[in-house]
Amino acid sequence: MTKMKTYNFDELLEKELKDKKFKKEYEQLEKEFFLAKEVIQLRKEQNITQAELAKKAGTSQPAIARLESGEYRNLSLSFVRKVAKALQAIPEIHLKKIS
Repeated sequence: MTKMKTYNFDELLEKELKDKKFKKEYEQLEKEFFLAKEVIQLRKEQNITQAELAKKAGTSQPAIARLESGEYRNLSLSFVRKVAKALQAIPEIHLKKIS
């Protein structure tokens, strides 16, 4: 039986980022998933579950899961404000000119 090499996420990402095509795609997606990453990080720092965050924000656990997946479409500013408040944070919104 052959033993497969295992990687943790950071090791695998570092390896994959050496590929220029992958790196370009990753950087494009990273911008899209930035909010999700921040929500996950803040929630984990507070050691609360998605369900606990949902209760604090007055929403459902599936809504938090969608937000954390980065696939949340039709995201409203009021929803982001509720989640931010529940995480003891404030949302910042920026517009960046397309070059």
